[in-house]
Amino acid sequence: MTRDTLTRDQIVRTAIELLDEGGLEGLNMRGLGRRLNSAATAVYWHVKNKDDLVTLAGDRVWDEIGLPDLDTVDWRTAATAMATDLHAMFIRHPWLVQAFASHLFYGAGKARHDDHSLAVYEAAGFTGEEADQAAATVFTFVLGNALGASATASLTRKLGRDGGNAEDVLRDTMKRAGEVAMRFPRLRSRIGAPDDSEAGDYAGAPARSFEFGLQALLTGLEAERDARRPPRTGR
Repeated sequence: MTRDTLTRDQIVRTAIELLDEGGLEGLNMRGLGRRLNSAATAVYWHVKNKDDLVTLAGDRVWDEIGLPDLDTVDWRTAATAMATDLHAMFIRHPWLVQAFASHLFYGAGKARHDDHSLAVYEAAGFTGEEADQAAATVFTFVLGNALGASATASLTRKLGRDGGNAEDVLRDTMKRAGEVAMRFPRLRSRIGAPDDSEAGDYAGAPARSFEFGLQALLTGLEAERDARRPPRTGR
């Protein structure tokens, strides 16, 4: 493609594909040009550099998060849906979690999400700064829960580039970690014998930990909101 037929939308969509496949280190302008069947110089007519492209791609994926209609669902249902969508988006695009350490993301996609998130917590009865605090607390929880998947994806790619078998390395490391954990009673009772094929992985989160934590967090926010309300006075 020439610079006249290439569009920014095509570039951003293709960049997201490359980022999903190879992470931040897997994206470069030359490789992007090849994927687009275009010269790298043509790409620079639409984006300034790789950092600019990562920012554009990072904003685009926020459009994947649904915005529940607050006229038809209660605030807690809406908060659960948005947090679950956000978590799924981070898992689909683990490079975005990694990129928070080196990029400041902004744009219409993220602003759309953030604005509706504030609306959800305002609907819950939080006002002003309290709504910002509630939204930020839930966002931080979701981001923290996505860190493990992002780190695993990044480590797997690194091990592959270094010429090792990522699956074997991870398995061996978890086996050694399990052997160390067997020296501690609570971990030992959880994971079982190290040679047991059905033994648990103490480094892994229990099933449905995200769902459990999210509901506990929302319950805590409700309690905090109620505690801040002035007591009712009798007539």
